[in-house]
Amino acid sequence: MSRQASEREPGHTSKTTEASIVVTTDRARFDLDVIHGFLTRSYWAEGIPRETVARSMEHSLCFGAFDGDRQVGFARVISDRTTYAYISDVFTLESDRKRGIGKSLMAAIMSHPELQGLRRWTLATRDAHGLYRQFGFGAPAHPDRQMEILDRTPYHA
Repeated sequence: MSRQASEREPGHTSKTTEASIVVTTDRARFDLDVIHGFLTRSYWAEGIPRETVARSMEHSLCFGAFDGDRQVGFARVISDRTTYAYISDVFTLESDRKRGIGKSLMAAIMSHPELQGLRRWTLATRDAHGLYRQFGFGAPAHPDRQMEILDRTPYHA
């Protein structure tokens, strides 16, 4: 079965957009085959194992975009739901781009009741700056204060 049979998240939200796309946090609807299939070919998570994707979803607030029963997009928020959120793994299937799905995912994320009043939001992108600017994102105010550890080949032995 291709659908991940996870527990429903308490207080899940659904939002219908003008493009007949529904964005929801209902984990029972997420299609792990679609999500893993996209991420394992993405520039940011190339080669990611299916189990790693499933585990990352368990520990995040996830948003799925659906056209009927077909999953066409996804995004994941890593957050304490009080002060900080990191937006990750945002994608729209290639066949469904130019329909406003990324914008619908971001609108659902930014309006989610558990993510209101946060002090800081972050994300990383190579090519979607225009999308994220529409939601108030910009360059870090103090990039000299930010640090990271980056393993460029975490999924390759």
